[in-house]
Amino acid sequence: MKNKIILLFLTLAMGLPVSWAQPSDWPKNPIIYEVNLRHHTPEGSIAAFSRELPKLKQLGVNVLWFMPVQPIGERKRKAKGDLFVEDITDAKEKSRYLGSPYSISDYTKVNPFFGTMDEFKALVKECHGMGMKVILDWVGNHTAWDHPWITAHPEYYTKDKNGNITDPLNEEGNSIGWTDVADLNYANMDMRKAMIQDMKFWIEQCDMDGFRCDVAMSVPADFWDAARKEIEKVKPIFMLAESEEHDMAQFKGAFNAYYGWEMHHVLNEVSHGSKTAWRIDTVMSRKMKTFPENVYMMNFITNHDENSWKGTEFERMGPAWKVMAVYTFTAPGIPLLYTGQEYGNNKRLRFFEKDTVQPQEDQDYYAFYSRLCNVRSTQQALGTSAALNTWKAIPSKRKDQLVFERKTKENCVWVYLNMGGETVAPTVKVPKGKILLGADCYKDKKIGPWGFLVIQKK
Repeated sequence: MKNKIILLFLTLAMGLPVSWAQPSDWPKNPIIYEVNLRHHTPEGSIAAFSRELPKLKQLGVNVLWFMPVQPIGERKRKAKGDLFVEDITDAKEKSRYLGSPYSISDYTKVNPFFGTMDEFKALVKECHGMGMKVILDWVGNHTAWDHPWITAHPEYYTKDKNGNITDPLNEEGNSIGWTDVADLNYANMDMRKAMIQDMKFWIEQCDMDGFRCDVAMSVPADFWDAARKEIEKVKPIFMLAESEEHDMAQFKGAFNAYYGWEMHHVLNEVSHGSKTAWRIDTVMSRKMKTFPENVYMMNFITNHDENSWKGTEFERMGPAWKVMAVYTFTAPGIPLLYTGQEYGNNKRLRFFEKDTVQPQEDQDYYAFYSRLCNVRSTQQALGTSAALNTWKAIPSKRKDQLVFERKTKENCVWVYLNMGGETVAPTVKVPKGKILLGADCYKDKKIGPWGFLVIQKK
């Protein structure tokens, strides 16, 4: 212990990034729920969402990630496609479009559409009182075109050859289509300091527990290192990067978790037969070797981007959605649920307009996800820690079967996933023990199409 303290002191003194250590009060097995405040309730307000907290607590989630709650810019506000709201002449039509939540006009205010800052502070306090942590979506790559920095500090932004502020560009210098936002220039040290101060505001004033960092790979790793070091003078925080192997320097100290984008795409591909279940093992094994053992993959079958732009999990995965959800809750890493997922939301939620989740009544989605959360939380082997960030695939003769186990000295969870449309007899021995999930899928020693079996081994 003494040597670890000395090493930590020397690392800080040298200005090097420090590998994250889990705060003592952080959930040992985080289950993240992404809150799309605008769409979660018919009202789309902080007050209305507050009434939903008991349901989320009962569901079993323990970390709430709020999409940006700040005001949205009005200049170049997007309506749809390349159309700006300011170019619409019909007043009724114009009023429909609220713009992208990721076009922020002031980092330290709350969008009046949602409510007030005091209401948001009270909401965070209420979440904490129920044992849930709260992280905020942080949009560090760009701002709205009417953010105060645009006029007060134009030097904070990226300029084209004519000296004009640009929207985000690709490596070839062409627009990537995010024309409703202005690209920030991280070569400007004053901008970096201002950004960190705005991030600290939410920790100091609202007692937030961390950030999900939008397009984190487009912001230099050394900024995230500096931001974390400064913010943790206030309190320990959790940092989730919307990034993967784009910049591995980000995972030497700044971030605790990353988006499992590659794995998510593989799950989609397995669902419609263009990849086999064995591909999952290939990707997971590579991730284990690539990322530090205390940096975790966030696993999901949907989120705000996938839902709005690629379709619901039912559109993308068809009948495979349930077995894929089981995978995300039993695999190493951190599982994610998105607004309305626990009710089987069956619509693409409009990105630039007010919308509301559409529950399905054909089955009890809430009960299904409650069981997943319960198994995840109560099985020690499924925990999220460096010691448990392990993956042991069990060879199977069928490419549509994925079998793996996770274990500690006291607990072992065996997982069988039939990732195909046929009823199959497992080609591996089914162990004795308590069936945690999938008893209804396992009949006559066979598992139905897209079925699963999760067992706590004796």
